[in-house]
Amino acid sequence: MNEPDNQPITEIGDEPIPFETPEGHRSGFVALVGRPNVGKSTLMNAFMRQKIAAVTHRPQTTRTRQLGIITEPGYQMIFIDTPGIIRDPRHELDEYMVQTALETLDDADVVLWLVDLSERPGPADREIAARLAEGDRKVILALNKVDTVSPAEALHQTEAYVSLLRSADWLHLSALTGDGVGELLEKLVAALPEGPRYYPPDQITDIYERNIAAELIREQIMLQLRDEVPYGTAVRVRDFKERANGTTYVSADIFVERDSHKSIVIGAGGAQLKAIGAAAREQIEQLVGGKVFLELWVKVEKDWRRNPNLLRQFGYSDEWTKE
Repeated sequence: MNEPDNQPITEIGDEPIPFETPEGHRSGFVALVGRPNVGKSTLMNAFMRQKIAAVTHRPQTTRTRQLGIITEPGYQMIFIDTPGIIRDPRHELDEYMVQTALETLDDADVVLWLVDLSERPGPADREIAARLAEGDRKVILALNKVDTVSPAEALHQTEAYVSLLRSADWLHLSALTGDGVGELLEKLVAALPEGPRYYPPDQITDIYERNIAAELIREQIMLQLRDEVPYGTAVRVRDFKERANGTTYVSADIFVERDSHKSIVIGAGGAQLKAIGAAAREQIEQLVGGKVFLELWVKVEKDWRRNPNLLRQFGYSDEWTKE
C-alpha cells in the first residue's frame, strides 16, 4: 500500500524532463530572505505554480526552512524559503527561526532579498542589508507589493531600500498578482552558476506530504484565530496513511501553551475545531489529489516555545539550541 508520507512531492501532468543535463546547464540555491510578512511564502508558491508553503496575513507564519525546486531543460533552481528575520527574539522558537534564516545565507549561490514596498525600511532591513554586504554573493532586491502603493510612493520607498545595498540588482513585483514574477525568475536564472541537477527532475520540494499537511492545519489556525493564540500553537501529524478505499487518513495533534487556549481552539461545542478541520481538509485534499479523512486533537504543553526538548520534538530545533 502506498505510504504518502515517505514520498517526495512531485509534479503531476507535466512533460518529463530527462535527467541528463545539457552543456551550459545552470543550477544553484536561492535563499529567500526578508522581514516577517513581506510575502516570501506567497512568492514561493507563485514560483512553483502550486501551494507548498502556508500563507497567512500574520507575520512569522513560516517557521522552518523549506525548498521549492524548479527544473527546466536548461536549469534547476532550488529556492530556500526561510522564516522572517526579526531583531529581538522573545523565546527559543524565535531564536531558532532567526538562526535558520541567517544560516541559509551561507549555503546560497544567490540571495533574493524580499521587502514590502508599502513600508519604510526598518532596523531588521538595515541589519539584513549589512549582513548581505559582508559577502560577495549575488543579491537581488525584490520590492514586493508594488500593487499597493502609488507611483510616487513606490519611487520614494525604492530609493530608501536601494540605498541600503547599492550593489544589489533590483526590481518591482507583486507576488500576489504575479506582476514581475516572470522577470524576477529570468534574473535569478541568469545569476545561477553552471552546474548539475541536484534533485530528480520531477521533485518540487524536500518536504514530505505529512509535513506540508501539518503546516496547512497550522495555516488555518493562524487564519481563524486572533491575538496571541495562533503563535503559541504547533501541529504534529501522527498518522498519514492511504486506506484501501483510496482515502487518505490524517490524524494530527494541535499543541497549545495554556488551558484557556485549548478552549479557544476547540470552541463552543467543538465548533471552532471543526471549522479549522474542514478548511484544512480541503487544502490537504488539493495536496494529495483525493479524499481526506482528518482527525484533530488539542493538547496542552505549557510554554513549549521556551522548552528545547519540546522544540526538538516539534521539529523546531537544531544543534545551536540552548540546553
